[in-house]
Order: sequence, then C-alpha cells, then structure tokens
Amino acid sequence: MRALTWHGKRDVRVETVPDPVLKDPTDVIVRVTSTGVCGSDLHLYEVLGPYLEPGDILGHEPMGIVEEVGRGVTELSTGDRVVVPFNVSCGQCFMCDRGLHSQCETTQVRERGTGAALFGFSKLYGQVPGGQAEFLRVPFGNTLPIQVPEGPADDRFVFLSDVLPTAWQAVEYADIPPGGTVTILGLGPIGAMAARMALHRGASLVVGVDLVPERLSRAQTDGVKAIDLRQYGKDVGDRIRDLTDGRGTDSVIDAVGMEAHGAPLAKAAQWGVGLLPGAVAEKIMDRAGIDRLNALYAAIDIVQRGGTISVVGVYGGALDPMPLLTMFDKQIQLRMGQANVKHWVDDLLPLLSDSDPLGVDSFATHHMTLEDGPKAYQMFQDKEDGMIKTLLSP
Repeated sequence: MRALTWHGKRDVRVETVPDPVLKDPTDVIVRVTSTGVCGSDLHLYEVLGPYLEPGDILGHEPMGIVEEVGRGVTELSTGDRVVVPFNVSCGQCFMCDRGLHSQCETTQVRERGTGAALFGFSKLYGQVPGGQAEFLRVPFGNTLPIQVPEGPADDRFVFLSDVLPTAWQAVEYADIPPGGTVTILGLGPIGAMAARMALHRGASLVVGVDLVPERLSRAQTDGVKAIDLRQYGKDVGDRIRDLTDGRGTDSVIDAVGMEAHGAPLAKAAQWGVGLLPGAVAEKIMDRAGIDRLNALYAAIDIVQRGGTISVVGVYGGALDPMPLLTMFDKQIQLRMGQANVKHWVDDLLPLLSDSDPLGVDSFATHHMTLEDGPKAYQMFQDKEDGMIKTLLSP
C-alpha cells in the first residue's frame, strides 16, 4: 500500500509499504477514504522527531470502509463505514469506564510512563502505524471504531476522529459559565472549531487570538471577536480586559501548545535538539525538553481571577517554568489532556446533521490526494494559501 512516512525533520514521503494484516481476533482492517492533517502532525514534522524512526507511518484522523474483520469481531462487518478515534483505547478497562479513554490501561505506554497509545504518533505513544495510508489495522474492533451512516460526504464525519472531540473537550474543560466569556488562543483547526462550539453552547463573547490573516477572517465570519496578535503583541491581555470590564474572560483555551510564536530562545533550543543524533536528542528531550510557553503565559494573564484555563495545545517539555505565584494568586483552575474521543461521541453525533450547526461540511479548507501529503505538510507548516484544515484522499 501507499503511506505517508517520516524520514527526518521536515522530511515526509509517500512510499510503498507492506499492507497491514490482522494480528488479534478483534482487529479490523479499514480501507481509508479520508484522513486529516493535524497540528499535532506538525509537531512531529518539526520538533518531536527524536521520538520517531525513519519509515514510521503518520496520521491519526482517518475514516473509511471495513475491508476485513477478525474472527472475534461481532459489532462490525465488511463494508461498514467507520471513523477511527486517534486514541487506541479498549473501551472496557477502569479508565475507559470512567470516560478517560486517553488513559486506557490496556494500551498505556508504561515503558514511557505515558497514557494510551495513539495512532501515527511516536515512541512516546506506542509507535502505532498511522492512518495517512491506504489501509489501517484497527484493534478493539468491537469497541473502538465509530460506525457512521452511508450518504453524506466524509467531511460530515471524519472530524469525529480528533477535531470535534478535542474541541468539545476543550470547551467542556474551560467551564464557561452560562452566557460567559472565553478567549481562544490559536485559531487553527482545534481553536476554530472550539470557537464555533463555544458560541453554539451559549457563550456571550468568544475572543479569538491569532496572527494569520485567513484564520482571523474566518473566525470573524463565525461570530468571533478576532484579535490580531501582530497588532497587540504583549498588550493582548490589556485589549481583552478592555472588552470585559477590566477583568479578562471567564475562561481561556490554549489551542497553540509547544510551538507558540515569540519565544526565540526556546525555539533555538528546540531546533538545536532536532539536529542531534536521534538517541542523544531523545534523552535530552526526556530530561531537559522545553516548550515555547508564550501562549500559556498569555492565558494566565488573560483569564479572569477565579477563572479556568483549558489547555488543548500539545506540550512536551520536562523543564517548563511555570508562574505558580501568579496562578495561585489569581486562583486559576487548570485542566488539560488528550481528548477522550469515545467519551464525547454521543454528544457530537446529534450535531452532525443536515442542519450542520458546527459547519463541518465546509470546515476543510483543502482537499488533496495522499500522494500530495508532503506538499500538504509543507503548506500547513508555512501557513500558505489560507490552509487551515486539509483532508487527504488515498
């Protein structure tokens, strides 16, 4: 089959690799029909290379058609249409029963001390082959795949793999009070969808901060108060307090993460580690990794006293300095973590209707072929052509 594989910093390639095969009785093989390119993929493209090996298959936002089922699969049949969550979760362990599918005890990567395995990510999360490929082996065929109806285009459902549950959890964790206010830092795919969800769920003011004109324009069209970081810089908190009686918003969602703009020393450190031999770089990342924390620092500044910060942007540093005095003084609540995809499916499926309240049918800005995957990564990293969300078709 053809698959998009990692070969080094900013070096991904589409290659012919062996087809996946059934390994366990409850496995299924899915023929991928659509697969997304995610901001987390860019972390692998740019920063987290030390945890990858040449040839690793990337991608964690696939959907498709069941081609083959193991002898223990009773809930799916060949020909069924499914979305594959990015968490590899069993659905039956202690953590899954609590709705914490990203902490699944069956697939926790204990040798790394991390949570549930993820499709197409890195050694940190199990090094499971990903879904930017023609075919994908999916374990736990009775409990993991999300079966969806025939009819609507893939765009209606594919975002159940990551974007929709991640954005929903971000809003849920933000604990926006009824009619309250929220600032969303970063208007990429997750931030843009979280803004739509916050408005849909009744927020009276959603402020979106970014520095990419196309993202700001799109958010403004959605009803977001868009603020250009290039204009306000370090004064962005003052601008938001001007909008909220001097207090800041009730909640803040950090949808940026480790590669925030405007941290030159941390950026240089990330780049330097990325140039070291893999084994050396991995040890440094494990023990002395540092993130660009400008977005998180901004969230701490912007949030109202007694408010809540929801962190959905990916961080991976081991030595990140946190302003605990300020956080304690402001009585900030902080929630974060990988989305528990399966936990939110029942909330999300009713919204994927012909009325399309979240605008999923037109959410993707670009559709490209799998063979164009390397170009899509480069365009997304360089923010070219207004690219916000891309779907690849094998």
